[in-house]
Amino acid sequence: MKTLAVNKSVSHDYLVLETLEAGLALVGSEVKSVRAGRVSLKESYAEVRGGEVFLVKCHISPYEPANIFNHDPLRDRKLLLHRREIKRLAGKTQERGLTIVPMRVFIGDRGKIKLEIALARGKREHEKREAIKKRDTDREIRAALKNRSR
Repeated sequence: MKTLAVNKSVSHDYLVLETLEAGLALVGSEVKSVRAGRVSLKESYAEVRGGEVFLVKCHISPYEPANIFNHDPLRDRKLLLHRREIKRLAGKTQERGLTIVPMRVFIGDRGKIKLEIALARGKREHEKREAIKKRDTDREIRAALKNRSR
């Protein structure tokens, strides 16, 4: 599986509870652009509307050779999920205040473009600080152990 784009801010801003793999409904020029790695997941999210899930604010740059047949870079894109997955996501986002965030875009088996989405809860400021502090102490411990074994 070749990764085409990663949303690095997810691990910093959200507490990831579970992940799902979804297909992306794209037009031809979008597929070419995504395969070239010209996609940004920054500030994007997914929402459930009318029994369907849409990816919102995902920027896919226009594909230059497509010329006048190009796509709108910020249009909402439909995510391809099973009905039971959509119902479960809709229930969890409405009840518990969770959000659906995209984590990465990759090429799955059979060459299809897939999106890994996560059901996540937003972190508060003090939680972010604690996570940074824990990461720093872990890094220092690993360095000390490495130097000690030499």
